[in-house]
Amino acid sequence: MNIYCSLLKNLRAYSIILTLLLSTSVLGQDIHWSQFNDNPVFQNPGNTGQFDGDYRFIANYRDQWRSVTVPFNTVSISADTRASFNKNLGIGILLFHDVVGDGKFRTMEAQLNMSYMLKLTADSTHSIRPGFNIGLNHRQFNANQFYFDSQFDGVQFNPALSTNENFQSQRQSNFSIGMGAIYQYYRNDRFNFTGGFSVFNLNKPNQGFFGSVVERDIRMNFFAKGIYKLNYDWDLVPGIQFNKQGAYREFLIGSSVKYTLVNRLGEYRALYAGAFYRNRDAAYLSIGMDYQSWFFGVSYDVNFSKLVPASRLRGGLEIAIRYIMHHFKPKKIVHRICPDYI
Repeated sequence: MNIYCSLLKNLRAYSIILTLLLSTSVLGQDIHWSQFNDNPVFQNPGNTGQFDGDYRFIANYRDQWRSVTVPFNTVSISADTRASFNKNLGIGILLFHDVVGDGKFRTMEAQLNMSYMLKLTADSTHSIRPGFNIGLNHRQFNANQFYFDSQFDGVQFNPALSTNENFQSQRQSNFSIGMGAIYQYYRNDRFNFTGGFSVFNLNKPNQGFFGSVVERDIRMNFFAKGIYKLNYDWDLVPGIQFNKQGAYREFLIGSSVKYTLVNRLGEYRALYAGAFYRNRDAAYLSIGMDYQSWFFGVSYDVNFSKLVPASRLRGGLEIAIRYIMHHFKPKKIVHRICPDYI
């Protein structure tokens, strides 16, 4: 019985340590996505309003580490458009909600993003779009979900016992600012390039819970993507992204291929399939489909980091949905009036 209790206590302790380690690693970092080009407003504020259409709505969902611990869940929703009084001005909002670990460490953020397109050539083939970002961030956790040594009564863990821990606060709110810019070369829908650089958390907001100041590190992002026509039906869609935040580094590279099923007489459908690599962490496959104004994408990470003994190669499932709304623009018909003398 004593051996069993000791083993149980050790397993509980290890689970707490694992949860704290995972939560600590996330505490100082922003969220991240595998389908990085399918969350453009989060990627760079300069992407705000940069699309063909009137309104763009995007939803992203990520479920990660289900085989290791309590799964990490992230949901993001964004909407952006161009101002009616100035089509060069892009305006957008982004909301995300992230929950990790046994203690339900929760991050919620609301962002306002703005951008402005500067044409480098008269035909807009070359353009630069600087952007600005401001966000309100709220973080909290539930200490009642953790187990502590003082709750071991000699036989088993008893959650009714006091934790003997004094948490000054389980909630923290702050705001952050960021900025970025993108460059675009656009010849047509099937031959273009976009690249950008952005920085977030420039004010290094305090996110400490225990009285001490814990600054949120500046996050730097670089990305590049494009589309290249291979033949009548096929396109190559490569992408690359690099993130740096404190001691954390993330490098992603890969490509999708696009096959256009139909694109005529108002009908449009296309399929995507891709493979990507995240340096020293995972590789993942993605598939997607364009259907008229909709896009649906799914990816799955195969983990091969040092966490493999626990993850068993299982990483995360991610889903992206995009809808672009186009206003109906009736054709303007000019009527000619015949003169009386004809």
